[in-house]
Amino acid sequence: MFTDFDRQMMARALQLARRALYTTDPNPRVGCVLVRDGVIVGEGFHVRAGEPHAERHALAAAGDKARGATAYVTLEPCSHTGRTGPCADALVEAGVSRVIAAMQDPNPQVAGQGLKRLADAGIDSASGLLEDEARALNPGFISRMTRQRPFIRIKIAASVDGRTAMASGESQWITGPAAREDVQRLRARSSAVVTGVGTVLADRPSYTVRPDQWVLTSYDNDWVRQPLRVILDRTLRTPPNVPVVSAPGHCLLVAGERHDGRQNALESAGAEVIHLPASGSGIDLQQLLKELNRRECNEVLVECGATLAGAFVREGLFDELIVYMAPALLGSSARPLLGLPQLASMSEKVSLQWQDVRMVGDDLRLTLVPA
Repeated sequence: MFTDFDRQMMARALQLARRALYTTDPNPRVGCVLVRDGVIVGEGFHVRAGEPHAERHALAAAGDKARGATAYVTLEPCSHTGRTGPCADALVEAGVSRVIAAMQDPNPQVAGQGLKRLADAGIDSASGLLEDEARALNPGFISRMTRQRPFIRIKIAASVDGRTAMASGESQWITGPAAREDVQRLRARSSAVVTGVGTVLADRPSYTVRPDQWVLTSYDNDWVRQPLRVILDRTLRTPPNVPVVSAPGHCLLVAGERHDGRQNALESAGAEVIHLPASGSGIDLQQLLKELNRRECNEVLVECGATLAGAFVREGLFDELIVYMAPALLGSSARPLLGLPQLASMSEKVSLQWQDVRMVGDDLRLTLVPA
């Protein structure tokens, strides 16, 4: 059905889409290539929400040469009017003869309707070319559209003996600069970063994206989108003057109890405070994910201590676990990788599957998914 040339052109469209890895949120990353007579006549990608989609950039670049061309697009052209008009209509009006999509749009407002509109207009249309690669590019958008919750990625830095901090709470720095830059890239692609108040008090992090400090990778844009910073703080112990509150971008504190004086101080410092139901000693994580979904969060990076990370794992609320393992030993009294309850037998173990293993500087990065 698809030729080697088709695959090459879709691979180029995917390459274009990846250029907006850090900027399109909450929209999906999409690339488009227009080809006529075996020659690329236009290409483009969706840069950020509210701006033209990939197809419209490619059509603008092609001009009259779009007539009779084949469009390779990494996601089914939209058929509804959102922040911009339907791309399926734009392709019809431009007179393209063929449209190949890597995958159908999981958005219920589209879900095959874009391809149907093209077919109804007499345009040869198909999907499924390099679909796995296209899906891997937008795990959060797909999750939000199909499961009504973000894609949850837990990041942990640990020693070889599985320890994340000294008994005192000291944890900076277990891993080297290359691993820390890699985490910056995870933040940059995330809609939100979630942490707990204990980590905020112990480490005073900012959880910002700082591409001016990137050495191993360039930031392929002149605009930096800071992820939403979310602090789970049941009793609002977060001081108003910590970096995570004052840094560029938006900070959201999620409380389980009302403390008007503390809330007023945090709001005066620029933070937003909301209240969600408490669960045990923390916040109800199911309700948290519903709130993040309501805020159109696609990918969420959980950067926290063993207790909160363990809660996400214990409740099965994670899609990917990334462990940066440093060539060091912290000893048996140091804090564990995850705060999980004592298991009585092997049948209670949490089973995972290997997704990727690679070196990042002097550290090892392990990527695992639920089995």
